[in-house]
Amino acid sequence: MTENNGGTAGNGVKYLSWTTICFMTVACVASIRNTPSMAIYGWAAIFLYLLPAIVFLIPTALVSAELASGWDGGVYKWVSEGIGPRSGFIAIWTQYAMTLTYYPSLLASVASTLAFIINPNLASSGLYTGIVILVLYWIATFVSLRGLSTSAILSSGGMVIGTLIPGLTLVVLGIIYLSGSGPNYSAGTGLLPEFTGLASLVLIVNNFLSYAGMEVNAVHVSRMENPSRDFPKAMFLASGMAVAIFVLPALAISFVVPRDQLSLTAGVMQAFQQFFGYFGIGFLTPVFAFMLVCAMLGGMMGWLAGPSKGLLLVGRENGFLPPVLQKTNKNGIQINILFAQGVVVSIVALLFAFIPNVSSAFWILSAMTTQIYLIMYVLLFIAVVKLRRSQPDHPRGYRVPALLAVAGVGLVSSILVFLIGLVPPSQFGSGSPATYAAMLLGGVLVLGLGIPFLFLWRSKPSWKVHVDTAPPEEGGAE
Repeated sequence: MTENNGGTAGNGVKYLSWTTICFMTVACVASIRNTPSMAIYGWAAIFLYLLPAIVFLIPTALVSAELASGWDGGVYKWVSEGIGPRSGFIAIWTQYAMTLTYYPSLLASVASTLAFIINPNLASSGLYTGIVILVLYWIATFVSLRGLSTSAILSSGGMVIGTLIPGLTLVVLGIIYLSGSGPNYSAGTGLLPEFTGLASLVLIVNNFLSYAGMEVNAVHVSRMENPSRDFPKAMFLASGMAVAIFVLPALAISFVVPRDQLSLTAGVMQAFQQFFGYFGIGFLTPVFAFMLVCAMLGGMMGWLAGPSKGLLLVGRENGFLPPVLQKTNKNGIQINILFAQGVVVSIVALLFAFIPNVSSAFWILSAMTTQIYLIMYVLLFIAVVKLRRSQPDHPRGYRVPALLAVAGVGLVSSILVFLIGLVPPSQFGSGSPATYAAMLLGGVLVLGLGIPFLFLWRSKPSWKVHVDTAPPEEGGAE
């Protein structure tokens, strides 16, 4: 990717350009792999994506832009400054904990997409899925150990190759298809979805969480030459790109694939297969399947580089992590934190491989970690308001207009999404709603709050001696 003017700092570390940060952010947030779940609603997909964008995505992007333009370090630093170091540690922990099930679910999608190329029957094989998760996760981990330079290139490159190009292709083919004689399966769908009670609200909640992650790469703001100007610019462009990447391909898919035949996991490839068959270029189907795999792996690289780095920084700065988890390699990468999360991901992969009915339990675990992630957003919106009041004169390259209203909308949205998320979806079957809510809340208390409070309770002043022992990261993206 391109560098900012100036290119290289005096210590030889290369700057990350604002476009690189933008593409890394889009890679973390936006993916066309989830658009089939909204494509079944036809034109109503516009509303289902725009509402969460207005009340969640935009507040998150604006708040992140102000905080990043005034304070380096990302979420942990912002919450630490605004509320306190212990709250900052909990904030970055909840962001990190969310990734523990994000990686297996993402790589399970990679496995099903690869199966579309090799042998579609493999997509239902737990052993195949488990092997793919194990192999690809550890390859990505060892690549990330080479430093932020490699991760940034692969993350932003995967986003361009596997998200922008396929997404744009879907949109163009959809427009051409509509102008031809092919059947339009979205015809007759309204601009608003049918309201069926809480089930409709749960549907919208899923789209709120589709936009989670706008703040992830703010931890790298110190690697930008002019962050006060360039990080907000990256956030604004990334927000617009994310909305477009979700909405337009979802509409294109709805045009060409009948709703009763649309697969929520393979819907994108169904659309490409239909489009390419209609235009007589079916040989491109496996090519685009491979490109989608690149996008998903690029997104994972962005997440590998962000939350775990923030956890290392706050653990060192305040002595909240034991020395063994503060260890870094010669490139300044948090080697033991990455290996620890790799053990968890490997266990989940083995569950995929050897336990036939693990999918429902894994789904509940995924919902649980999503609820945990929302704790971070609540702390984030509180922190930005407190910082505006406690440090009004602190230099900021960007100030959110009507901050109290913007942060208030984001805070209320996050709390409502958390509460609505306790309602069991249709996948839960006839199980007790109280049991479902109790399991989620229990997981939040243990994984989201119990573990970080255990670290805080066991922390020792001697753990702070490791604050500045790591060498600087090697050069950034070029």
